[in-house]
Amino acid sequence: MFLQVIEEENATGKVAEIYEKQRAQLGFVMEAAKCFTARPDLLPIYTEFSDRIRAGFSLGLREWRLITLIAAKHIPSTYCSHVYSKQLADDLGSKEAVLAVQRDFRTAGLSDRDIAMLTYAEKVVRNASQITQGDIERLRQVDFSDQQICDIALCASFRCFVSRFFDAMGAGTEAAFVDENSEFQSAMSVGRPL
Repeated sequence: MFLQVIEEENATGKVAEIYEKQRAQLGFVMEAAKCFTARPDLLPIYTEFSDRIRAGFSLGLREWRLITLIAAKHIPSTYCSHVYSKQLADDLGSKEAVLAVQRDFRTAGLSDRDIAMLTYAEKVVRNASQITQGDIERLRQVDFSDQQICDIALCASFRCFVSRFFDAMGAGTEAAFVDENSEFQSAMSVGRPL
């Protein structure tokens, strides 16, 4: 971490509560959480905002992870790429399937609906100013509701913000998220080296 943050042994109040909850879930506190404690008032706000976005997300967890993987590739964010690829391996059935999506989701055997979703998410991350009504109509043609389209944009945009913030703060990828397979590791290291 580049800046001074609150370590677990020094956490109090809301920060300590958030750390304890994360430790209970994961067995450790993520650097992503610690980043926000360079401004301690922000961690509770960020946590609540993140929790609300995810709780109201109108698509599934698999879709959240797919969007995030593609966003992380283009940001580029090694941290988020490793975290979400590890989780996505279970959703897709194998690391090979994750590699195929990360290489080119258009040829990875995904459904037309998934491809449309990821094409839009990719455009949000690369250059949202180029999105047109035509992009929205293509999503509607494969049965995405306006709320779901909003959620795709929100997920991709949220990833742009947090991934860039994590890198700017110097957050490193936790060992628990780094796969032992060197090919997989290399493919997911899209930005800052591990």
